[in-house]
Amino acid sequence: MSSNPIVYVISDSVGETAELVIKAGLSQFNGQEYKINRFPYVDDQATIDEALQLANDNNGIIGFTLVDPKLRQYLNDKAKQFGIEAIDIMGPMINSMERVFKVSPRLEAGLVHKLDEDYFKRIEAIEFAVKYDDGKDPRGIARADIILIGVSRTSKTPLSQYLANNSIKVANVPIVPEVNPPEELFEVDPSKCFGLKIKPEQLNEIRKERLKVLGLGGQATYANLERINHEIDYFDKIVDRIGCRVIDVSNKAVEETANSILHLIKNER
Repeated sequence: MSSNPIVYVISDSVGETAELVIKAGLSQFNGQEYKINRFPYVDDQATIDEALQLANDNNGIIGFTLVDPKLRQYLNDKAKQFGIEAIDIMGPMINSMERVFKVSPRLEAGLVHKLDEDYFKRIEAIEFAVKYDDGKDPRGIARADIILIGVSRTSKTPLSQYLANNSIKVANVPIVPEVNPPEELFEVDPSKCFGLKIKPEQLNEIRKERLKVLGLGGQATYANLERINHEIDYFDKIVDRIGCRVIDVSNKAVEETANSILHLIKNER
């Protein structure tokens, strides 16, 4: 028999959830020494029998997270036969949620880790959007899932962030007549590119407001209608050369434009 208490963790996934709960409980016992033995990815009764036998031989305790009701019941019944203390960490919570939500659980192992993967993908996409915002680094064009192209104040940055929250890596490139677009823009798959077009009059108003916020006069070249038409003409030539789709963002919220892009991507997939 072991000198220190042994806690056996039985899980149909990696067992991290059960181990964290068990360690939280053990922390209440003032430095009590213990061992934790994991049995991960358990999907059969034979492995449960093995863990129960070890717990019985070593006067151990079991903490388990099994979503399969049959395996949970099997472990509970066998633990009672052996007289082993077994704690069902997930079962009661799932059962209570099922009663309250009136929805059947998926009973699929490892979903927490899938959620974690989704979270990290989203964070990666958000960091990508920041790194490759406003044409900062043309290398992002080849690495992006989507490239947004447009003149100044066509919501490229907020749209990039919105799409990034859907785990899509977005690079955006400003179009300015005095600056040649990066060559990478003409080398990627045109289906990944979206040109953002806006009515000159609306862009004129948006830019005037922007200048006011900056404490500048509304008559600056940036908000001049002739200048805006020149920029849009140049933008048209660039998107024609790329052969990409163009979305009119006039009078559209960022969410509306993003949903249009997401819809197009979904249909293509």
